[in-house]
Amino acid sequence: MFAESKVSEFKREYTDGIVKTVVAFANTDGGKICVGVEDDGTVRGVLDTDEVMLRVTNAIRDSVRPDVTLFVQVVVQQIDGKPVLVITVQRGTARPYYLARKGIRPEGVFVRQGSSTVPASDAAILSMIKETSGDGYENARSLEQQLTFNKTAAFFAKKGIAFEDTQKRTLHLIDEDGTYTNLALLLAEQCAHTVKLAVFEGDKKAVFKERREFSGSVLHQLEEVYAFIDRFNRTRAEFKGLDRIDMRDYPPEAIRETLLNAIVHRDYAFSASTLISVFDDRMEFVTVGGLVKGITFDDIMLGVSILRNQFLANVFYRLKLIEAYGMGLPKIMGAYADYAVKPKIEVTDNAFKVTLPNTNSKPVVTIADPPATISEREKQVLSLFDKQYYIVRKDVEAVAGISQATAVVLLREMVRKGLLIRVGAGRLVKYRLAE
Repeated sequence: MFAESKVSEFKREYTDGIVKTVVAFANTDGGKICVGVEDDGTVRGVLDTDEVMLRVTNAIRDSVRPDVTLFVQVVVQQIDGKPVLVITVQRGTARPYYLARKGIRPEGVFVRQGSSTVPASDAAILSMIKETSGDGYENARSLEQQLTFNKTAAFFAKKGIAFEDTQKRTLHLIDEDGTYTNLALLLAEQCAHTVKLAVFEGDKKAVFKERREFSGSVLHQLEEVYAFIDRFNRTRAEFKGLDRIDMRDYPPEAIRETLLNAIVHRDYAFSASTLISVFDDRMEFVTVGGLVKGITFDDIMLGVSILRNQFLANVFYRLKLIEAYGMGLPKIMGAYADYAVKPKIEVTDNAFKVTLPNTNSKPVVTIADPPATISEREKQVLSLFDKQYYIVRKDVEAVAGISQATAVVLLREMVRKGLLIRVGAGRLVKYRLAE
């Protein structure tokens, strides 16, 4: 009789440990398990082959994930005139296979080393996942299979969209083998990726005013982070006659689109958190993951979109959180179309940074020692900004003691020289200091 090896295993009788060996063979190079044979190769035979065959097939079907039965054959063979149950296992195509009760972790995933069945290392498990799932993070099988979706289900329900197993399969949360993907992990309470948010005093990272870390489903993070940021998006009011003009520090659409981009387009293969910093004069969003290969910075500014997380983007599209792929950055820039300050976008090999300027942040200008090119009347106009953020033509007429026509010419010249920024048109035109 042949001896045990990397591709063969002997069992005197049926034991629950047989499924471990099945998993190991399916994860390595395949092999045969002979039930009714001693470790030294002596054939004892199986008394009730039908009963043992039923126990083996039921155990493999119920205990191993993904379904490995397609790669397993169980037959009875006569060896030395005695009935032996031979379980032939082929190398599977959906590795890693694992014990359902243990999950995709070393205590549930086994491989063959020589003639022994041993737990697989974390590195080996990740290697198998990458080999069978490709390079895409979101469609790879999740290492965590005990997932809950309470927040995501509530989010879908609020949008009037069903979130049952059928939808989970359609959205690629569950793969063809019935296991959860990394996309499912991103939408589950067990998601390990976080957003860290810090609020600083002034315009430097010196003094913390508040800091938070948001975890759980990325949809839940989206809601919580936006609500938290909105607390610091102050509304400033200005009265012109009987009219009140409300101006928020940041265009809400710009914050929304920047946050959506940070969540949808980040590279979740890295564990680093998304970082959001709030200063008096700006907000900074730093996301792990540079540009997708094959696309340039100019491309994305034109609205060209190559999705890193195609299925996650599709979930957000189904929920009507995004209207069309590739429109995020153009929308952010468009939200600032009527402002002198503009968003700043920076890209490195492994990170993406968007800076949103505070539209109501008053630039620091020293009037005590102005440039020699500023006239006395221009100094008088600039002195108005010591007490107010915007000025209108009548303010200039009053402070300089000049006519309407002269005030118009003076303001036009100060805009040309870059001292003032004109905001609005017609009767609602007003002026602010240039940066």
